[in-house]
Order: sequence, then C-alpha cells, then structure tokens
Amino acid sequence: MNDPSQQVVDTLGLEGAERRGRRWWPVVAAIAIVGLAAGAYALRQHRTTAPQFVTDSVRQGALLVTVTATGTLQPTNQVDVGSEVSGIIDRVLVDFNATVKAGQILAELDTQQLDARVASANAALAVAQASLMQAQATVTETAARAARSRDLASKNIASQQSLETDDAAAQRAVAAVASAKAQVTSAQASLKDAETARAKAAIRSPIDGMVIAREVDPGQTVAATFQTPVLFKVAEDLRRMELHLDIDESDIGQVHAGQHAQFRVDAYPGKSFEAEITSVRFNPRTVNNVVTYETVLSVANPDLLLRPGMTATADVLIAQKDNVLLVPNRALRFLPPEQAAEHASTQGAPRVWVERGGGPSPVAVTTGLTNGDVTEIEPGPLGSGARVIVDVVRAERQRTDNGPRPPFG
Repeated sequence: MNDPSQQVVDTLGLEGAERRGRRWWPVVAAIAIVGLAAGAYALRQHRTTAPQFVTDSVRQGALLVTVTATGTLQPTNQVDVGSEVSGIIDRVLVDFNATVKAGQILAELDTQQLDARVASANAALAVAQASLMQAQATVTETAARAARSRDLASKNIASQQSLETDDAAAQRAVAAVASAKAQVTSAQASLKDAETARAKAAIRSPIDGMVIAREVDPGQTVAATFQTPVLFKVAEDLRRMELHLDIDESDIGQVHAGQHAQFRVDAYPGKSFEAEITSVRFNPRTVNNVVTYETVLSVANPDLLLRPGMTATADVLIAQKDNVLLVPNRALRFLPPEQAAEHASTQGAPRVWVERGGGPSPVAVTTGLTNGDVTEIEPGPLGSGARVIVDVVRAERQRTDNGPRPPFG
C-alpha cells in the first residue's frame, strides 16, 4: 500500500509545477508576437527596398507615320461677282444657297439713265451718218465742177486760176468725206459702249455654282467708280472642295503630292473625312516666327456636309508599313538609374531593357520608322509578346504610397 503522506507530497508537487507553467505562458506569447512583428517588418522592408518594374509588350502590326496640321476648307473655285456700272439696284433675283447656272441673271440695275445713254448714242450716230452723206454729195458736186473747169481750160475758155480753185474745192470735199466717216465710226463706238453698259445692268453669274454670299438689296446704290463692288460670292460645285493646310517647315520635306490624309472638323465630332494632296506650294508663310508652307488637298463632299471656312485638323499619311515588330517608345527612353555611366559610353546604340533575374538586362535593337508612340524594330532577340521595361516604381514612392495618409482637411 502507498504511504498517505507520500501521496500528499506528490500532490503538492504537481500543483506547484502547474502554477509555475501558467506563469510562463504570457512570456512565451509575448516573445512569439515580437518575433512575428519583426519578421513582418523585415519582409516589408525587403519589399519596399526592391524596385518594381513596369513593363509593356512588343507587338506585331501596322505602323502608320503621319504629320498633323490645321487648315481651312475652301471652294475649288470661288468668284466674286460685282457690277461694272454704277446705278441703283432694281431687283435681286437670287438669295443665299441658290444654285445658279453660268449666264443666269442674279440682279438688275435701274436702267433709266442707261437707256437714255443708248438713245443719245443712237442720235449721235444718225447725225454722223447724215453728215457723211452730205460730204459725199459735196464730193460729187465739186468733182463735176473741177472736170468742167479742166475741159474749158483746155479750150482756153476758162482761166487757170478758176481751174485751180475748182480742183481745191474737190479735194476739200474728199477730206470732208473722210472726216464724216471717222465721226460715224466714233458714234458707232459710243453706241456700242452705251449698249454694253445697258447689258451690264443685268448682273449675271459667270460660273455654275451656289450663291454663298449676297451683299446687296433692292434700292441700294452701287458705285463702280474706282473699284468694282462685290455683290455676290458664287462658289463652284461644292461637292468638290479644297483643304488648305499650313505644314510646319520641319515636316514639309516628307510631304508631297499624291499622299492621302484624314481630317476632322468640329461640326462632326468622331467623323473623319478623306483627302488627297494635289499641291505643295513653295511660298513660305511666317506667323509669330513660325514658318509654314501652304499645302492644298482635294476633298470629296458628295453630301455637302462640309462648308467653306470650316477649320480642319488633318493627319497626312507620309509612311506606312504592315506586319512589323513595334516597341513602345517609352521602352527606348527607359534607363535604370544605376546604368547612367554605362549609357554615356554607348549613347548611340538603341536598346531596351528586359527583366531577368530580378533586375534589368539590356537588349540591343535596330530601329526603323516611328510615329512618336511606337517604333519599328528589326526581328532579332525580341519577338512579338516580349515584355520590355518602360518604367520603375522606386522604393521611396512605395513607402510613401503604403504609409498612413493624413485625414481630410
């Protein structure tokens, strides 16, 4: 049998051990919490100190290289119609947007004064013609008298002085006929001038087209003394227009006739129109010390959506390649900070950077055309779908972004 006293001792020993174990648990838990916090802090420090790279992909596709410029739309042919004679507008027969044919009357002047000029010129012509007939009759008379004097003088019946007088009279009669003929010619010219002015009282369209401006109303006085006043503006068929662009001098060497372009106008957001270059002019324009060259493009306008004077922004296609490898230009500009010294010695060699072994590794490339966003590269170490570095997220920025933010206000 067991000794009762020994059982009491054993029981007291176990209870003491249990009490000592319960006193150590808080210490162990605190040590574990500190260890976990230290591990998390170390892991966070490792993550914040390691740079994070931003990458983009190399792709295969079409490359379009364009030159962007602004300009205005104009009719292919626009004529300012005016009046060559002065007067008062009697009637206006067309209005804005009217379609007219060549020779059609647009307006008419009051013709009272012009009719009077025609009548006066007719009367002057009649007087001149009567004078001519009178002079011709005088020639017949004086010629007959001179012939009789010559016959009598040959028979010694008339004196020599009488013969000379009659000959002189005959010659003056012939000169009078010549003068009368000149007066008739002058009167005919005056009549023609008056009739022409009368005809110009009817103001006609010189071309087929559309009236885009009307600057006159009935009752208005037109004075054509020094300069022909503009009464109408007629644009030739607006289904074919011109776009006049101002191309910057740095781009003009790549622009030539035959190239295609797309342009946009504010009146139709999201809609593009086609155009083709027909002329690149040599005359420079300088505005605010910027030199540009006027370039003319032909534009089809079958629906008459486009109107003269609209401002257009055009992209002229100067080069196009299909199915080529394209790398983002950001990748060509990227340079790891620690590679600055090395880059200075190899500045002329284009290259991109790829992520290998947790860090950036350079890859040399051969570049071609660029449109400002992407650049053509020749096939080589990089293929379609390869990831290239375009930026790096630095540790300092990570710590700032991941840190506590101040409250609003």
